[in-house]
Amino acid sequence: MTTTRTTLRDLVRIPGGGRYALSATVEAATSGMLRPFIVIYAVLIGLSAGQAGMTLTVGMLAGLGAVPLAGWWIDRGARRAPAVAALLVRAVGSLLLALVPGIAGFAIGAVLIGVGTQIAPPTNSALVAALAGPAQRAAALAAGRSLRNAGLGAGALLGTVLVASGPEMLRWLALATAVGCAFGAAVIARVPLPHQDPAPARAAATKKARGGGLRTVTVLALAGIPYAFYADILEIALPLLLVQGLHASLAWPSGIFVANTVMVIALQLVVVVRLAKWPHRTVLFWSGLLLAASYLAFWLGGATGGSPGTVLVAMAIVPYTLGEILYTGSSVPLVIESAPPHLMGRALARWQLSYGLARAVDPIIIITGLLSLGAAALWLPLAAATLLGSATVRLGTRRHRPHRSGESMSHAVADGGSPAVDGPLNKRLRMSPGRPASTVVAATTSVGPGHKLSGHPGRGRPGRRTGTRPPAF
Repeated sequence: MTTTRTTLRDLVRIPGGGRYALSATVEAATSGMLRPFIVIYAVLIGLSAGQAGMTLTVGMLAGLGAVPLAGWWIDRGARRAPAVAALLVRAVGSLLLALVPGIAGFAIGAVLIGVGTQIAPPTNSALVAALAGPAQRAAALAAGRSLRNAGLGAGALLGTVLVASGPEMLRWLALATAVGCAFGAAVIARVPLPHQDPAPARAAATKKARGGGLRTVTVLALAGIPYAFYADILEIALPLLLVQGLHASLAWPSGIFVANTVMVIALQLVVVVRLAKWPHRTVLFWSGLLLAASYLAFWLGGATGGSPGTVLVAMAIVPYTLGEILYTGSSVPLVIESAPPHLMGRALARWQLSYGLARAVDPIIIITGLLSLGAAALWLPLAAATLLGSATVRLGTRRHRPHRSGESMSHAVADGGSPAVDGPLNKRLRMSPGRPASTVVAATTSVGPGHKLSGHPGRGRPGRRTGTRPPAF
């Protein structure tokens, strides 16, 4: 039987996987120490809460401008360097927060942190794709997200304890974040990569129009915009619903947040591995259905009111969390396998742009704006939009055949894969008791979303507390 522990062990056994896991854990733990207190820190150095929020938003929007450049860099054959750059930019930004405790230092630091945060998902996904190869990609990304989630949670808990000694500790937390990001960059810089020959990728790129072969990814990016709203539901919409709408105590949103985090850490790898036989497209489709169902349950809980409504909202966190896990476990692998290998960087950048734009307008325009009009104004359109996105994923991408990384050796090399690094998971799949031989063959020969175990469909990556959470501050 495949277990979470086994999958994490497989990640460490991949050449370079152990260093990647160490980098992800340290970076997440140190970043999580400051993330919950960044607005408080800004207020302490002279900004209002509104100014702090606007500065952080500007930083995230500036980061979106750097995403296409990161995609272009990846398509030029880079794998380690973009991931290292993302960490170093965040390290410098955090260092400015610690050493220049003024409005100017905070503004410049917020922009640098926003840039590093926005380019981190595509650069990390490209690096893992190069390390793990198609057969192990989904599991490796899921394992990395679980490590980041655990690190963020542990860091936030430690930061809470340290801040109790006084607000001056916040500057030291910013410094710790800078050191953690710099350490992670140093470790990633020494990660060994499989031999890559960029010539096939360059030759393939000259045969196609600029951006050609990305129509399916564009459809996915547009359909994924409603999905992206899930990330702020837990931290913004539900606290407003519970405290202001249902007049519940602050213990309810806090408890729901903790329950969601624990379920994500405990179930993410298990669910991803168990759904490995399903195409990524199917998993992403069911993710939309679960998220939409949870939004309707939140609306019903608010309409019911009182203690029964509060309990209903708390119970709806289960389908919400499962939808989140399915979304983060399938979206990025589906994007990678839907694009030609030589355009993987641009495909990941296009996906991150749609996700980042939704996250940028979500808190101010969508959630708080619609909630001010009434609960139905938020939950019903959000559920409908998510269902529409889910239907688009199901139907709109079926007409386009996914690109198989096994079509040619040149494609496999261009994608960063290597037969030498595909061994552990393939061996485990072949020897799994009770698994039909046809399923094993499909697992080792196909990575398309229309094939069983195509590159381990149910396991994607992306990020909030991330694997399921937004990238670490």
